[in-house]
Amino acid sequence: MYNRMRLADTVRIDPEKLGEPVKDSVKLALREKLEGRISKKLGAIVAVLDVVGVGEGHILAGDGAVYYDTTFNAVVFTPTMQEVIEGSVVEVVEFGAFVGIGPMDGLLHISQITDEYISYDGKNSRLVTKESGRSINVGDRLRARIVAVSLNEREPRDSKIGLTMRQPALGKLEWIEEERKAKEKKITEAA
Repeated sequence: MYNRMRLADTVRIDPEKLGEPVKDSVKLALREKLEGRISKKLGAIVAVLDVVGVGEGHILAGDGAVYYDTTFNAVVFTPTMQEVIEGSVVEVVEFGAFVGIGPMDGLLHISQITDEYISYDGKNSRLVTKESGRSINVGDRLRARIVAVSLNEREPRDSKIGLTMRQPALGKLEWIEEERKAKEKKITEAA
């Protein structure tokens, strides 16, 4: 889930940037320091929007930089347990599919796609169901639910988000639409 948050931090302004407007220097330093960073508490900081306030500058002995306490608005992506998300398949591998959800990827393990047996077609880089012949390819749009979140602040690439599509109204968007039309047809025929 994307959230707009007001955050506070201390930022270091290098001596060569001291002649520029303070708010501009602080915003640039915040972007360099925080954008793309992952916090277990907040999630992934996507963008620093604007600087709300800048406190008095502090100088440390032996360091020519100035340190400012600042408050700012930012957009943060926080993967939340049980949240239903939509994303695109970015990679298909033997054990499942990686789905891009905002600035992060979630893993949709083959056991969490459907009740059918699924095989990996390495030649075409896709997952195929045995009975219905449905497939998942790179670029497909999916709706899934987050079932596991493990964020790693030190190594963001080691963060893990687990997904499932084994509930009603979840799956590849084309499959969901097919099921909706089939239900409508049954209702129309019964009437």
